Amino acid sequence: MSCLLPAIHLRSRHIAQGEYAIGNGQGGAIATILGSCVASCMYDPMAQVGGMNHFLVPDGFSSTAQSASYGINAMELLINALIKQGANRARLQAKVFGGARMISGLTDIGAKNGEFVLAFLRREGITCVNASLGGNQARRIEFWPETGRARQRILAEARLEEHLVVPVTSNDVELF
Repeated sequence: MSCLLPAIHLRSRHIAQGEYAIGNGQGGAIATILGSCVASCMYDPMAQVGGMNHFLVPDGFSSTAQSASYGINAMELLINALIKQGANRARLQAKVFGGARMISGLTDIGAKNGEFVLAFLRREGITCVNASLGGNQARRIEFWPETGRARQRILAEARLEEHLVVPVTSNDVELF
């Protein structure tokens, strides 16, 4: 899902997993909250146009609207939308965020997302001017697409609480 932010829009526009938004002129910030997902904030400083995507996993194939949840698709969708708005691919700069390990003991998809986005930018010749990847905390990201300014706020550490489930027996029926 995409959205071009109007010049008079001064409030933040929130994007979720599998979404991206672009803006130019005097629009407000684009914002998202990340855990293991990654957001790539790209902008062309001369054209004063930029955008942010939010992807869930590095790669995969889908013909559905959620195909932007895959990093490879999300990156291409964002780049193409920026070019349509006047950005020059050779001038694009990126700031990337997220890729945390939110639950220990499970596959570290956050690290894979981080590795993917950095490799993609290198392969495509897009300069990564800043990266905040990894760790174990969620982040709130705000990005002002016309200037390339980004702000990251670290959120409270996510904790997975484990509870012991003890069956209760009553009249030969086990309740969980």
